[in-house]
Amino acid sequence: MLNKESISLLFEEQLASWEQAGNNYKALEGVVAKEVMVDGFPFKVQFNPARIVSSAAKVDAKSIQERKCFLCAANIQKGIDYIYGGDSSNPYTVLINPFPIFPRHLTIPVVAHQDQLIDGKFDAMLDLAAHMPDYSLFYNGPKCGASAPDHFHFQAGNKGFLPLEENLPSMPRTILYEEEGTKVFSIKKSINGLIVIESSRREVAAEMFDEIYSLLEVKEGEREPMLNILCWYKGGVWTTALFIRSKHRPSHYFEEGEKNILISPASVDLGGVFITPLEKDFEKMGSAEIKEILSEVLISFEELALLAQKIKTKLNSL
Repeated sequence: MLNKESISLLFEEQLASWEQAGNNYKALEGVVAKEVMVDGFPFKVQFNPARIVSSAAKVDAKSIQERKCFLCAANIQKGIDYIYGGDSSNPYTVLINPFPIFPRHLTIPVVAHQDQLIDGKFDAMLDLAAHMPDYSLFYNGPKCGASAPDHFHFQAGNKGFLPLEENLPSMPRTILYEEEGTKVFSIKKSINGLIVIESSRREVAAEMFDEIYSLLEVKEGEREPMLNILCWYKGGVWTTALFIRSKHRPSHYFEEGEKNILISPASVDLGGVFITPLEKDFEKMGSAEIKEILSEVLISFEELALLAQKIKTKLNSL
């Protein structure tokens, strides 16, 4: 059964028996971090060498085809079964992530081997958030930071870690839709490409997501819009942050020599914690670098304004 106690027990058992995971969680105690202000938003930059496995992951079709799927049942450690909507034919498994960013970091794959596509699964994310109120859930699209685009999964990390959670209420916004218990708004400063859904009703939050999702561009050759999602449940309200992407990796990733910054931003970075697996990148990462990376991987404030108008028109016509 998925609850606070079963998750705590899973961590206790796995960190005692799984040497690699135990060492990596222990190493978190020595992780160095610094704060970088970007237009009034307090980003954290973390030097975390173990995350090079994810940051440098090869996600091209050939590389994926040639490796074992590390989220399939035959290759995973012990987990907790989670059944969404009573559908026992397609369960999820809650696992500890052996390459943690958070003090408590979980990966939640669906048991069946299927592609990383959020369409039809967002309500499961909302349900998980309600079952795990001490955690924030996140989803990385197949070309938006996911290191396993061939196997559908969510991730979760303990609340209070991401700066967006605390700072979102004070961020300047444009209201796109509002009814009793529900708001949809776009963010006007600090983080471009950000749309937020807040609702006290799960079915309404899911409906708002579906309507917004239907308006997002699907790039040629892709199967879903490029986006990252953060979601948490607190005080009876689901908060969902949608980061609308324009590209997979910033130009810094492909530069050579001193200009190179090995970073492939995903939900955690966009939520306010930039992960650098190399010390040289940790040292050079400042406000200018974060702004450049955000401006490259997320749609611009101008593009967001155009999208926001479409969202406003559609939601208010429902």
